[in-house]
Amino acid sequence: MRTEARVIDLSRTEYGTFAAPDTNRVIRNTYQLLALSTAVAGVGAGISMLAGFGPLAGIVFTLLGLVPLFYLHKKRNTAAAVPAMLTFTALSGMGIGPTLTHYINMPGGSSTVLTAAVITTAVTLALTAYVHKTGKDFSRMGGFLFAGLIVVLLASIAAMFVPAMQAGVSAVAALLFSGFILYDTSRLVRGEEDNYVMAAVSMYLNVLNLFLSVLQLLGFSSND
Repeated sequence: MRTEARVIDLSRTEYGTFAAPDTNRVIRNTYQLLALSTAVAGVGAGISMLAGFGPLAGIVFTLLGLVPLFYLHKKRNTAAAVPAMLTFTALSGMGIGPTLTHYINMPGGSSTVLTAAVITTAVTLALTAYVHKTGKDFSRMGGFLFAGLIVVLLASIAAMFVPAMQAGVSAVAALLFSGFILYDTSRLVRGEEDNYVMAAVSMYLNVLNLFLSVLQLLGFSSND
C-alpha cells in the first residue's frame, strides 16, 4: 500500500489573501527541509573530503545524485519524497567534496571557502527577506531565468576551452541563481508551489549553485 505524503492545497489568490495558516505551514516545512538538506550535504562533503576522493569520484557522485532526484520528481506527493531528497543532497555534497578540497588546498583556501559560504548565506537571507517583506511578484521572471540558464550552461562548456571566460561565466551564474532565489521564493510565498519538498529542492539547487559560483569568483581573485 502506498503511503501518501500530506500535500497542502493553497488557494490561487493574490499575495496576502490566501489562507495564511496553510501558506505558513508550507513555507515553514520548506525552510526546515532546506536546512536539513544543507546539513546532510555538508556531512556528505565532509565524508568525501576525508576520504580523499578526486574529481572523477566527484563527477560519479554527482551523476548518481540524478537517480534520487528523478525518483523524487516521480514520487513528489508520496512519503518517499523526503528520503529521496536527502539521498540526493548527500550525494551532491559528496560530489562537491573534491571541489572544496581543491580550493582549501590553495593559499588561503580555507578562508576562501568560508567567505563564499558567508556571502551565499547573506545573499540568500537578504533576497528571501526582501520577497517576504515586500510581497513582490517575481514569478514573471521565469522565462528570462530559464533562458539565462541555458546560456550559462553553454557558456560553461565554452569556458572549458577558453579559460579567460570562466570568471565572467561565474559572475553571470551568481546573478542568475540569485534571480532564481527571488523567483522560487515568490512562487512559494504566493502559493504557486504547494509541495514543500519540491520547493525545498529548488531552493537547495539555487543556494548550492550560488555558493559554487561565488567560490569560483573568490578563487579567481585569490589567484590574481
